[in-house]
Amino acid sequence: MTELRIKDVTDYLEILAPRSYQELYDNSGLLTGSREETVSGILVTLDCTEAVIKEAISKSCNLIIAHHPIIFKGLKKLTGSNYIERTIIEAIRNNIAIYAIHTNLDNVHTGVNRKICEKIGLTSLKILSPKNNVLTKLVTFIPKENTEAVLDSIHRAGAGQIGNYNNCSFRVDGVGTFKPNEQARPHIGTQHQQEYVNETRVEVIFPSYLQSKILKTLKESHPYEEVAYYLTSLTNENQEVGSGMVGELEHSEEPMAFLKRLKISMNLEIIRHTHLIDKPVKRVAVCGGSGSFLLPQAISAGAQVFITADFKYHEFFDADSHIIIADIGHYESEVYTKELLQEVLTKKFPNFAINFSTTVTNPISYL
Repeated sequence: MTELRIKDVTDYLEILAPRSYQELYDNSGLLTGSREETVSGILVTLDCTEAVIKEAISKSCNLIIAHHPIIFKGLKKLTGSNYIERTIIEAIRNNIAIYAIHTNLDNVHTGVNRKICEKIGLTSLKILSPKNNVLTKLVTFIPKENTEAVLDSIHRAGAGQIGNYNNCSFRVDGVGTFKPNEQARPHIGTQHQQEYVNETRVEVIFPSYLQSKILKTLKESHPYEEVAYYLTSLTNENQEVGSGMVGELEHSEEPMAFLKRLKISMNLEIIRHTHLIDKPVKRVAVCGGSGSFLLPQAISAGAQVFITADFKYHEFFDADSHIIIADIGHYESEVYTKELLQEVLTKKFPNFAINFSTTVTNPISYL
């Protein structure tokens, strides 16, 4: 069996959750270790702590994939004066790589929030607050007889996907003109002669992070020596990328019945919630982790309940009888991210054991 390298794992994760989708304050990616190192074992966890490092050692894992980055703010020294420094020291000492996949996994439609929705039985899912400025439009000009082959190549590279539709493009036929000089090696035409070629103007949209790959593929598949194209950054919202998620229950439920079922579904010890509104629950918004910033969007989306964590006392008043805020705890809202990571990695690398961390990293206890 071919050896699995750390880069094989992290490259795959960055296809699922591109690092360009992380928030500006975040620090996702490889935090310790070499991308070229061979993987002996993988341990998935929510947080990387000293106890998790010990668990990785005991299970012969040299790659830890964590949701939360242990290095969040800049490190200026490594003296072991706090748990962050001690965790990093132990990881390096034992040649353990740590990879964090944080807000980029929060922001993709197949990520953390979808897992929460699955746990509580929501369907018809949509991103609650879609991101904009993450799409690019490519316009290029292709000889008619080569159009299908070039388009097929750039579609396979990731261009032209809109929601549930693949191979999307817009085409207009026209005439392209050019005159090759004495240094040109034209695919069509002769040096110093004006040429007129039946061409197709093609427009496709793609996620901006794929730009280098798309352009490389275009130039390799296009027959012309010099490929004419231009790019436009779009302010359109990308409906598959963004914060939070909203969905529908199969059947409406009374608020208290829903909260009791939520407690069982998510294995919760406690739910901090606002006063119950006098409406059946049908539409529910969720955000793993600290989601109070999405309360206006949850209300605008028509949700009767907003499930998230880390609401402050005065922020609960902002529900203002429009919605039920259900604060289930930060750890509790994201702990099933471990299941998500184990599932996607096992599917991709079925012959490699993906270890599920049994260390409870929740820093909060309940009496």
